Amino acid sequence: MCKHLLALSVLAAITLATPVQAEEKAGMPAMTDEAMIASAMAAAPAKVGANAAIVAMGVDGKMRTLREGKNGFTCMPDNPATPGPDPMCMDHAAMKWVEAWIGHKTPAAGKIGLMYMLKGGTDASNVDPYAVKPSASNHWLKTGPHIMIVGADQSFYDMYPKVAQPDTAAPYVMWPGTPYQHLMIPVH
Repeated sequence: MCKHLLALSVLAAITLATPVQAEEKAGMPAMTDEAMIASAMAAAPAKVGANAAIVAMGVDGKMRTLREGKNGFTCMPDNPATPGPDPMCMDHAAMKWVEAWIGHKTPAAGKIGLMYMLKGGTDASNVDPYAVKPSASNHWLKTGPHIMIVGADQSFYDMYPKVAQPDTAAPYVMWPGTPYQHLMIPVH
């Protein structure tokens, strides 16, 4: 789940429309499965993306497997309804974390996960995990290529800045003080 989070087409806002639905609403042709696979693979290092499962939201809002994986990672394509590129790729623990976030549930404790968003992410609030647009109080951020560590204990996050408007060129905690706080690590 920072031009954000990734994976069940990541942030709650990212998951509201599927790539197919978003393009159809915008009057564009739907992304082909091949285009969605290429987009999803671009979220991670080449060797990770090449062996990851690729999933996308179907028109019915359910996850659809586009390609089986071999390495424990799951990648999702860019969502054209969001302002910037936001394909993501995550390990199993991160996928469970994203599912909890999307479902407004508390993620399982002690299940540390890794997420890649090497194309960047959709602009997101740094303080509200469910914000879908900027406001005067939700501290909207623009984030470039990054990786995320999710599900760590509080003591891990205490080592990093937790401010409403962080320097996105250095590691920082996004959504501090919520069950969905996670470490953002830029990879410029």
